[in-house]
Amino acid sequence: MTRGRFPFARLLTLLLSALLAFGALAKTQEVGLAELFPDERQARTMVVINKVLERFHYRDFELSDAFATEVIDNYFTDLDSNRLFFLQRDMERFRRSAGRLDDDLAKGKLDTAFDIFRVYRMRVDARIDYALSLLRQPFDFERDESYLFKRDEADWAANEAELNDIWRKRVKNDYLLLKLADKDDEAIREQLRERYTGITRRIHQFTADDVYQSFVNAYTRTLEPHTSYMSPSTSENFDISMRLSLEGIGAVLRAENEYTVIQRTIPGGPARQSGQIQTGDRIVGVGQGVDGEMVDVVGWRLQDVVDKIRGPKGSVVRLQTLPKSEAAGGRMREVSLVRNEIKLEDQAAQHFVIEGPENAPSLRIGVIEVPAFYRDFRAESAGQQDFRSTTRDVRALIEELKAASIDGLIIDLRGNGGGSLTEALELTGLFIEEGPVVQVKDSFGKIEVEVDPDPAIHYTGPLAVLVDRNSASASEIFAGAIQDYGRGIIIGEPTFGKGTVQTLIDLDRYVPGDDTQLGRLRLTMAEFFRISGASTQLKGIEPDINFELGLHDIEHGERSLDNALPWGRIRPATFEVDAKLDLATLKRRSARRIVEDDGFRMLIDQARILSEIEAQDRVSLSERERRAESERREQVLQERKAAFLRARGIEPVDEDADHVDEEALEQQQEVIDRILTREAARILADMIVSREADEQPRAAMSD
Repeated sequence: MTRGRFPFARLLTLLLSALLAFGALAKTQEVGLAELFPDERQARTMVVINKVLERFHYRDFELSDAFATEVIDNYFTDLDSNRLFFLQRDMERFRRSAGRLDDDLAKGKLDTAFDIFRVYRMRVDARIDYALSLLRQPFDFERDESYLFKRDEADWAANEAELNDIWRKRVKNDYLLLKLADKDDEAIREQLRERYTGITRRIHQFTADDVYQSFVNAYTRTLEPHTSYMSPSTSENFDISMRLSLEGIGAVLRAENEYTVIQRTIPGGPARQSGQIQTGDRIVGVGQGVDGEMVDVVGWRLQDVVDKIRGPKGSVVRLQTLPKSEAAGGRMREVSLVRNEIKLEDQAAQHFVIEGPENAPSLRIGVIEVPAFYRDFRAESAGQQDFRSTTRDVRALIEELKAASIDGLIIDLRGNGGGSLTEALELTGLFIEEGPVVQVKDSFGKIEVEVDPDPAIHYTGPLAVLVDRNSASASEIFAGAIQDYGRGIIIGEPTFGKGTVQTLIDLDRYVPGDDTQLGRLRLTMAEFFRISGASTQLKGIEPDINFELGLHDIEHGERSLDNALPWGRIRPATFEVDAKLDLATLKRRSARRIVEDDGFRMLIDQARILSEIEAQDRVSLSERERRAESERREQVLQERKAAFLRARGIEPVDEDADHVDEEALEQQQEVIDRILTREAARILADMIVSREADEQPRAAMSD
């Protein structure tokens, strides 16, 4: 599996609800080739960026021939990630210039970057002309041939004849995908004509600032994946978006080849609540209102798709999606969502009680779901004493659960991508008396130990923390501290591995007395280390009990990014560890249960299909084979899910029906989401029973 398949410049995620948009609004004016040359402001900005990276970036940085060569490679990849436009000779020509590029960049000379883009634009024009010519011809879907749709590791085409064959298959595949969605010939050809001409139109709208920003982001991610640049215009739109009310569908998106992909959904948002939008789904069309035209968005820039999806609260947006389970070709689904404001309380921690796990019927296990480490900084700065925060909400929920006489507590951090560091410290403090929580090492080597700010302990009972591959940053700080102290048991999947700290730097401050706007740099300037001395970077948190769901072959999280900072270790902080847990027995008992659990069997079957899809890089161009493959996967997924739900007394919801019962769908998804929670409760129950058994002989002796 390829490491770093989707580079940061094309992974730039945009929160439709929490951040709305990072980029500029869609442009409508064509830019001439004569306008695509660097200017003095961009040259000056390049020099300033070099100095900032050299002085403040966490990773040691020095311009060199090798670094410049990698920058060119990354820039080619960012422009043409699927190797559909450039020729091998283009790459070779510009790679030969790498020997002087490092010297040029040190002086702020950017001619090579703009030369590459102008060649790219000409290549796009030629390819789209050829694609449009193919749409005037018939297609033979009985012919035995296949299409390599993941071309990020393929060789660049040696000549135009080879590129023509690649595009013949690409257009045929695009046509077949729409044919499988039961569209007629005329509609398919018209949709593809609009898609292809749209690619040309958007490339022709790139300004010199757009070209410069694209190149600088290829440059910064060659150093490290979380460092990026925002041009003055992008910075201005970012500021505007941050002042707007937080309205949207509640989803984080990323660009992946020519698709806009759902990276994750936000708790409380329309996408999550619909139950029909899942991580990995690809958005292929966007329609406005109940019956507005469905606009094909394949090949669109991420910023333009965001601009199409967002809108006023209460309005309807329809998304045409290609579910992740359908790979590169299969049946599409249309989902209607009502845009809404994502309120803080919608993302707030919630709790429930699992009554009598099967292995300990007399016990009551409390569960607190923490979807984010939130803190209402605006209310706090305004002097409001009752501002909302994760820790305050969890503390109140703990008191309610204690009043309900729970025997153990699970903190569920699945899907929690992090948030406030202060909240990670304070939440940890609810479960320990006092002591260090995390260490922070900056770019100068200085280490600060962040401690529990509250000496009180609010819950002393048995504790488990449930995590998954999307638990990141502040979630990893909390889980790592609980694990290092031995305060509780960590259950689930290895976490995301985001252990770096970024800050936003205004580049104008480095040219005092000059009113020229240079933009901003998002800079990685520190790293988190656990109190045990190990970093949370790259490796994340390894659970004490790992749920093997069969997803380990899928590259994910920090480990999937090129040039990610390595895992490291520093000196441990001073802290006291609680008694060791008998993990071997707990693992053995859990493994026996999971083998017999129909819910886990369903999840493992889903993971097997997803792993199969992730490993696939080629699809058949035979209509018969494609339909059969899609139906096979759908049958496996739906049969397992239906059997599991019916065993729980729930009739499965038809998600492809014209009118989906969203309330029933949400209840169905809740039952599925709690498969892992219930096993975590059984593990915690085993631990409680074991502890009680260990304590009984001592109690008898003292009597």
